[in-house]
Amino acid sequence: MTVLQHLRKRLEPQLRQAFHLYWRMARGMTLGVRGVVLDGDDKVFLVRHSYVTGWHLPGGGVEVGETFLEALRRELVEEGRIELTGEPVLHGLFFNGHVSRRDHVAVYVVRQFRQDRLPEPNHEIVECGFYAAGALPAGTTRGTRLRIAEVLDGVAPVATWR
Repeated sequence: MTVLQHLRKRLEPQLRQAFHLYWRMARGMTLGVRGVVLDGDDKVFLVRHSYVTGWHLPGGGVEVGETFLEALRRELVEEGRIELTGEPVLHGLFFNGHVSRRDHVAVYVVRQFRQDRLPEPNHEIVECGFYAAGALPAGTTRGTRLRIAEVLDGVAPVATWR
């Protein structure tokens, strides 16, 4: 490994995290989208990112000029090679104060989809897969656990991401 490659390997995670922090602080109102993607056995698809700790529902920011559904479709393909084959159902809109005081997230339940295979780890998604609700990976975030419980167990939705 060359010195440059070694340096890049050491600095890239910190630079990615710094950029993510800057992005969160510099933007005005932000809108996000996440999907509770459930297979036939009600296993839920989760991702682990390179730039933030924990396991999360797949999703991301809604770009300017993009609808929530367009953003959901794009993020599911990017993060999980998941292609919608039916209409997702809006579960709710949530205030996400962890990201900023101006961040809101639309959460959809996805039951009709196609996935040819799990994606290989990359610069953004280091790990992903389907997990039973009772056996979620250690480090699954509280907000993610809440959304799953709301969808699968009928727990009353909480307006904040937590």
